[in-house]
Amino acid sequence: MKIAIVTGASGNLGRATIRKFIDGGYFVIGTVIPGDPANIDFPGESFEKAAVDLLNEDDSQKFVDAVVSTYGRIDVAILTVGGFAAGNIAETKTSDIGKQYKLNFETAYNIARPVFGQMKKQDHGRIFIIGSRPGLDARHGKGMVAYGLAKSLLFRLADLFNDEAAGQDIVTSVVIPSTIDTPGNRKAMSKADFKSWVRAEQIADVIYFYSSELASALREPVIKVYNNA
Repeated sequence: MKIAIVTGASGNLGRATIRKFIDGGYFVIGTVIPGDPANIDFPGESFEKAAVDLLNEDDSQKFVDAVVSTYGRIDVAILTVGGFAAGNIAETKTSDIGKQYKLNFETAYNIARPVFGQMKKQDHGRIFIIGSRPGLDARHGKGMVAYGLAKSLLFRLADLFNDEAAGQDIVTSVVIPSTIDTPGNRKAMSKADFKSWVRAEQIADVIYFYSSELASALREPVIKVYNNA
């Protein structure tokens, strides 16, 4: 049985990803923030919920250690946790950047680092981190300065992981979706063209494909999931 970790299990993308990997035969451990009341209804024989403070490095390390102690390995990690804030250069203070750094980089790094260490020991694994177009290209980051800067670090992190794992069956990829079609986004951007958005299930399908044996020879550090973009 293959083991997958999904952070942000109560979110739209987290749930879609968990469902896809369970359907693919994985046992999935999904993280939620401590005190999250969300009911995540997946079969117990295929899913375990774990409360983890991803902003706490020690808590994140203990979580990964517990997964390895119980299940012996981590085949795939999908890191969906993050946060958004608008603001142009004039409006953005270093404190704003610090908040976005914590939400978008630290929550990924605190899990990715110990997961990467375990994958190096087992000589196999796939890590997927959810990036963004503002993080990839500054042209898309106007009015989203702190968010774009924080997300940009995820691409450098993937580069560092992939360089260190050269020669091993380990790949770290940053997944870049266009706007995700969720009820919250539709409410916040009611006048937008929803046809250009992607469903969480589409993103989950792409991640699952790149984790599969069919894509074992593909080492894609950046994976774009766009609709009409």
